Amino acid sequence: MKLLGIGSRIDHPEYGKGVVTNVTSQHYWVTFIENGLETIDLDSEIEVIEAADGDVDTVSFFEVESSLVKILKKWSDVSEIVPIADKYKGGKIILEPADTSLKPYELPIDTFFHKITMVRDRLRVMEQRINSSDLDEQGKIDLQQYITRIYGSLTSFNVLFKSKSHNFVGQKGK
Repeated sequence: MKLLGIGSRIDHPEYGKGVVTNVTSQHYWVTFIENGLETIDLDSEIEVIEAADGDVDTVSFFEVESSLVKILKKWSDVSEIVPIADKYKGGKIILEPADTSLKPYELPIDTFFHKITMVRDRLRVMEQRINSSDLDEQGKIDLQQYITRIYGSLTSFNVLFKSKSHNFVGQKGK
């Protein structure tokens, strides 16, 4: 079995299409289009779409990841894929009124999670627009503080995120 180099494109039966971004003695690190970064065993059943030649260490993980992110942002209108914590996949949220004569409201947790991530994405866009606006510096700072407080209000939903890097972060304690 020939070892795939960084930059090789593959198709995995479970994770879909991706690019090899690092190789260790036991695993390929692959950034999948729909599932993000996953490690798979070197002997995994995969279809090689395009094998990259050369040494395994010729390109750093950071360089490959940065290039892939730039390409995806340029050619795709898909926002970042943010996975829900495994324990909540397929679950539901139930809002039960205190009045027992009323029917509880049920919502698939995946739908709720999608709405939460859309709020986060729209807050990020708002931040970018504020920072690039013609507002004076004090106006930008004031609006940025409101956004930071909004993030802080949303930290209760961090339990839903699979990766802590996607969490909402408000103001740090003083």
